[in-house]
Amino acid sequence: MTFKAGDEYALKLSRLATNSDEIAKKAIYGAAKIVADQIKSNLHGVLSSEATGELAASFGIASIKTDLNDNWNTKIGFDGYDSEGVPNQLKARALESGTSTQPKRPFVRPAVNATKARAKAEMEKVIDEEVKKTMGG
Repeated sequence: MTFKAGDEYALKLSRLATNSDEIAKKAIYGAAKIVADQIKSNLHGVLSSEATGELAASFGIASIKTDLNDNWNTKIGFDGYDSEGVPNQLKARALESGTSTQPKRPFVRPAVNATKARAKAEMEKVIDEEVKKTMGG
């Protein structure tokens, strides 16, 4: 069997290869946003009424980068320290897992579990849309 691609098709494939990094970033960010929004929503549900808002403000999505194996990825989490010098990651972990004096109030794991399928579907949707745009179909 022989497949003969025309110049136009070869050009579209070339454009797709050129844009693949941007497509991957767009897909990963779309999925990360779905998960991050649910985590933030869950966080507000477990915080006490006396919360300062510093922990929620420190939450975000890191830049999308490649790892050592050239896989695109990002991280969702807490950054920095509160006004008393306590790492926000430590405070989030104490909420999620509990401490010897505080019961656990999970907000990350339930969010990840609840959004896993939607995040995957979002990545597939973005990739499909971008391929259709590039390939013209």
